[in-house]
Amino acid sequence: MPSIGLAEIELPDFGVPQEQPQLSADIYTERLTETRRRLHAAGLDTLVVYADREHFANFAYLTGFEPRFEEALLVLPENDDALILTGPENVGRAKASMIAAEVVLHPSLGLLGQDRSRTPVLTDLLTSHGVSPGKVVGVAGWKYAGALESAEPEAWLEVPAYIADALRALVEQDGRVINATALFMDASHGLRAVNEIDQLAQFEFAATHVSEAVKRVLFGLKPGMREFNAAQLMHQIGLPLSCHPMLSSGPRAFFGLESPSDKTIERGDPFTIAYGLWGGMTCRAGWVVEDASELPDAIADYIDKLAGPYFACAAEWYETIGIGVSGGEIDALVKRHLGEPFFGIGLNPGHLIHLDEWMNTPIYPGSTETLRSGQALQCDIIPATGTPYFTSNIEDGVALLDEPGREAFAERHPDAWRRIQARRTFMADALGISLKPEVLPLSNLQGYLPPFLLAPHRAFTKGAG
Repeated sequence: MPSIGLAEIELPDFGVPQEQPQLSADIYTERLTETRRRLHAAGLDTLVVYADREHFANFAYLTGFEPRFEEALLVLPENDDALILTGPENVGRAKASMIAAEVVLHPSLGLLGQDRSRTPVLTDLLTSHGVSPGKVVGVAGWKYAGALESAEPEAWLEVPAYIADALRALVEQDGRVINATALFMDASHGLRAVNEIDQLAQFEFAATHVSEAVKRVLFGLKPGMREFNAAQLMHQIGLPLSCHPMLSSGPRAFFGLESPSDKTIERGDPFTIAYGLWGGMTCRAGWVVEDASELPDAIADYIDKLAGPYFACAAEWYETIGIGVSGGEIDALVKRHLGEPFFGIGLNPGHLIHLDEWMNTPIYPGSTETLRSGQALQCDIIPATGTPYFTSNIEDGVALLDEPGREAFAERHPDAWRRIQARRTFMADALGISLKPEVLPLSNLQGYLPPFLLAPHRAFTKGAG
């Protein structure tokens, strides 16, 4: 069995990209073509995609933009141009959509108090784009239900009632309105489950910046700072977030999802931080101490009881994932390491990441879904002990690419490829974590876990024991 220990490690400077990879118009054309093909295969006459400020990823995947301050609706007939409905603040952005679409101002999608006198009749707009008696309309929001939740999961729609009511009234009894979100978000076959090379490069850009932001906090943290001041160390670059920034210390850290406050960070505090942009997220957790001697007496064995076993589990997670590996295998290995009730592993130990922080996951008990080339995955193993031991966290993202995909990535994005290869070498040589060829680490903190945050150069390693 490998031995797990702490060692003084020099974390390399992997570099930080300044130019963000972009998605070409051809990519959006291909996405639209494939979406129409799947509409036909699913027997749908029209697809309606809903978006709001938080639930936008399916809409943005097709159009290249997301609504801000407002909601938006994309109506896509099987054989006609798309229709985009938006409020007044997003009309300009909608007209720059990456797909051909008629853009119609629909003030009801805008903020309260604005002029509603020019609001067109929603049912008229829907009818003009293929929603009529006897038709089958698919609706994509941001979730879909299964048989364990409902006897009629297709009928569950997570869009505003007025939209659902209008669609159901128009198709009448001979038609159907069904949840079609799985078209985008199924963990194995959804359109967003597998990414283009340029999309993965864009995710690497995001993951590099978020990991560098978290690294600045880990290496700059000092007792006496306020949480606000620690958060300022992140130096955010202004890209849209995939989740709210999280940073907390002391008793608030046990809640896990708190934003920074004016609390003063004290020596001996538990501490947690998370920061995410579209396509990349990094989280860490530990104690504001230099070594185990400063831990509370009741958790003096924190390394042996929690943090060490946790790192051993994460190391095997990294070494096991790969193309063709089943989600059930990943779930089972985490339970082998952390299956005792003490660890409190409740969430799936890994998931797909996209523009949204959690798209879906093929990793669950007994899953036969296999990991695929082009997927972006988050190492998301979260102990929730509910005890004074607090937790540990080593969350970052990776991409999977087969050999042709790797060759294409290296050719199109050589700087990102060099960072990825340097991370792989560091993980193997310094951390003892050997990745399969298809596993591409996207974060500048990949596998790096310092449990004592006042000694950020002392991190876990896996050796031969």
